[in-house]
Amino acid sequence: GGNSQITGNFDIREANDLANVLKAGKLPAPAKIVASEQVGASLGQESINNGLNSLLFGFIATILFMILYYSRAGWMAIVAVLGNVFLIMGVLASLGAALTLPGMAGIILTVGMAVDANVLIYERIKDELEIGKSLKTAIADGFKHALSAIIDSNITTLLAGFILTFAGAGPAYGFAVILVIGIFSSMFTALFITRLLLDRRADKGLEIKFDAPWNKGFMKNSNIDFVGNRKKYYMISALVIVAGIAAFVMKGGISTGIDFKGGHSYVIQFDADKNYQTEAIKTALDNNLKESSNEVKTFGSKGQFRIVTTYMIDAEGQAARDSVRADVLDALKGFEMTGEDPVLSTSKVGAAIATSTRDKSAFLVILTVVGIFLYIVFRFRSVAYGMGATIALIHDVLVVLSMFAILDGVVPFPTDFDQHLIAALLTLLGYSINDTVIVFDRIREFLTNNKGERSDTRLINLAINNTLSRTIITSATVFVVVLILFLFGGDALKGFSLALLIGVVVGTYSSICIATPIVVDFSTKKKQS
Repeated sequence: GGNSQITGNFDIREANDLANVLKAGKLPAPAKIVASEQVGASLGQESINNGLNSLLFGFIATILFMILYYSRAGWMAIVAVLGNVFLIMGVLASLGAALTLPGMAGIILTVGMAVDANVLIYERIKDELEIGKSLKTAIADGFKHALSAIIDSNITTLLAGFILTFAGAGPAYGFAVILVIGIFSSMFTALFITRLLLDRRADKGLEIKFDAPWNKGFMKNSNIDFVGNRKKYYMISALVIVAGIAAFVMKGGISTGIDFKGGHSYVIQFDADKNYQTEAIKTALDNNLKESSNEVKTFGSKGQFRIVTTYMIDAEGQAARDSVRADVLDALKGFEMTGEDPVLSTSKVGAAIATSTRDKSAFLVILTVVGIFLYIVFRFRSVAYGMGATIALIHDVLVVLSMFAILDGVVPFPTDFDQHLIAALLTLLGYSINDTVIVFDRIREFLTNNKGERSDTRLINLAINNTLSRTIITSATVFVVVLILFLFGGDALKGFSLALLIGVVVGTYSSICIATPIVVDFSTKKKQS
């Protein structure tokens, strides 16, 4: 398409030298730096520490949950999860890849999602044991009946991961690579390592407990009329989306990240004791940086602020970047800044590349939804299931965007519409469809095994209630892991992890309360026509 890219470990001087060499050569088009980023040592080390802490706490939370909930079987799942992380690290090492902060986020989320396959297998084994099967038979049948749901749910998540890698660069790409590797490794560890450990213990005639005394029979007797209450769920979702639209209009839209609108971004350390307000900093920038759009947001709770400005956005070269930096600091000379260099990190994205990134990101989301729709229709041989899954996914995206519009300017960290949010939305699509496919798979199984049943609605409600314990367990596990990422992952990932936190709740809700009722409504209209 007339585009080319040179990657490597360049600093600004080396990149400028390379650009000058290319200009002096035989290339008909000049080479210019369209985006650059520089992170100070203190902020970089802080990000590393935050990422490692969130990894450690995520592991601990996952280990404790699986052991407390599944007893001895939980230990076996932990071995599989640790094997999953080992495989991810091995693949990254063989590829010579660097582990970035978004990559750490991908590992944390993969750990949470890797538990899902083990939970699904264990719940099916428990079902087989309840009807009187021996341990060895229950293990074999449990894996057999869980296989289709595991494959379908992981393929749809994998689809979102592959599409996300098309972004080609930036934080979303590093996250997507880890996610794709993690999906393959988690399937392997769940289907082979967990199976090997269970079979080995069963062959020795040893007992395996799949639950603890406090949670035996959890949600087994639930009888919630999800289909009958579907209009109430539609109303709740509509109210949230309408509230988001109202907030969007009143606030003039959602704040757009630098990678979607272009400009210069600075994280600056002010004196924390002065308690400066964003409005005062923005006023100073507006008064001194003429004909530019300026945004100021808190970046943590230690006097750090992130400033984004379109001042001199079209100017090229190191001299221009130095000039913008000097002018920004001069505009803020009335505020007390701390440190040898108060500028902790800088980044610059050209207007053209920002427009391209924004358009590509929107296309990736649409492509993911279309791809998932086609796969669901193919796999379940029904347009009704495809419509239910697709409408639920669109619902999830709209609710997350609505919540971001409502929270924009309310929470003490950036909630920008940027590549981090796109990565979160695509991950949400994969996670939500994961849940939805498992519910659909159980509905298909119930309908197939009870063809003489007069009421499809009763069977559908029964199928949803039957998967309710698995849905709540896996959602709670992923939610806790993402909550740890939100609390300990650092300010750079606050918006990303917030979107995932909202998405886990919304995705679980839509899988049960939106997707399946839509299938019922669509199937009813089709029969009537």
